[in-house]
Amino acid sequence: MTQLVYLSPVPWFSFSQRPHKFVEWFRAMGGDKVVWVDPYPTRLPKLSDVRRLRQKSDHGTQQGLPPAWLQLIRPKALPVEPLPVAGWANRLLWQQNLAAIESFARKGPTLLVIGKPSLLALSLLSTRWFKGSVYDSMDHFAAFYSGISRYVMSQRERAVGARVESLMASSTCLRDHWRTIRSDVALVRNACDPAVLPPPREPSRSRGQRPVVGYVGTIGGWFDWDAVKNLARACPDALVRLIGPVAVAVPNDLPANVEMLPPCAHDAAMRAVAEFDVGLIPFKRNQLTESVDPIKYYEYRAMGLPVISTRFGEMQYRAGDSGVFLGDTADEQRAAAQLALAFQDDPVAPLRFRDNQGWTHRFGDSPVAAMMRAGAGS
Repeated sequence: MTQLVYLSPVPWFSFSQRPHKFVEWFRAMGGDKVVWVDPYPTRLPKLSDVRRLRQKSDHGTQQGLPPAWLQLIRPKALPVEPLPVAGWANRLLWQQNLAAIESFARKGPTLLVIGKPSLLALSLLSTRWFKGSVYDSMDHFAAFYSGISRYVMSQRERAVGARVESLMASSTCLRDHWRTIRSDVALVRNACDPAVLPPPREPSRSRGQRPVVGYVGTIGGWFDWDAVKNLARACPDALVRLIGPVAVAVPNDLPANVEMLPPCAHDAAMRAVAEFDVGLIPFKRNQLTESVDPIKYYEYRAMGLPVISTRFGEMQYRAGDSGVFLGDTADEQRAAAQLALAFQDDPVAPLRFRDNQGWTHRFGDSPVAAMMRAGAGS
């Protein structure tokens, strides 16, 4: 059986995301044990880090203790990775971690899957411990950094992408970026998990209630407040409901029909989505969002909701998809709102969507699945 060492871009003890779904899929496909390596700081510290550490983190339900088949490694590291000293300083701290990974890999055929570029990732790629290696590109990581941290991350990411045996990208933008470096890039978009979704609910107009245009997720610097205000003013009889942690200033001129609710656990969030009539994804179009394929799109459509979105990231390619209405200007957003509120989906469409856009189907077409079927070269 094939084992897995997974270098995650997010901690194990965070809300369930693509990395968590990936290792669950790996096990469901007959994979053996997993070593999950938490991320460590790959940029120089900033003053804003201190403020963020003082804030309470509440972005949804966190993972419980790792299952018996998963070994969690949390590398210690000085926040100096962009500097030349990182090579020797952090390797000293990783000696025990590297020894544990080597011991694990020697027990049987082992795949290395990298979810975030780092010096540790490059160190593992330089060994002969693995029967196959894959980079799962989920973001332009360098776009989140500045100065020397940005430059070094860009170089490290390029090095990882060039050295792995296979590369998969979570969005069209990322695939096109990597195709300038190598031709064999697989597009493996995000998906939804049907097992955690409640049944689709009838629209409120069928229940004689006020329609709800809703958003669930973090409200950060990428959030387009103007789009929200445009939609609220275009639909005064609808309630625009925003649910999630707020990391930016809230405009003081929000229309009265905009309702803001605190973050909640994922299961509660999905129950809240079941109360929506339209799913909303109002993100700005910039370098941070150009590579994003929002999981909330899949959850909205799997719940039978039409979606109003700006033309950012992967959403720009969904203009012709059923139930998707795009708008960047006030006039376009007004038209999108009218079409979305009048949209009537096929009653069985959400169930078909879940079958076709679930994580099992998505990862089943990935390079990792091919390596597993081939016995990872063994």
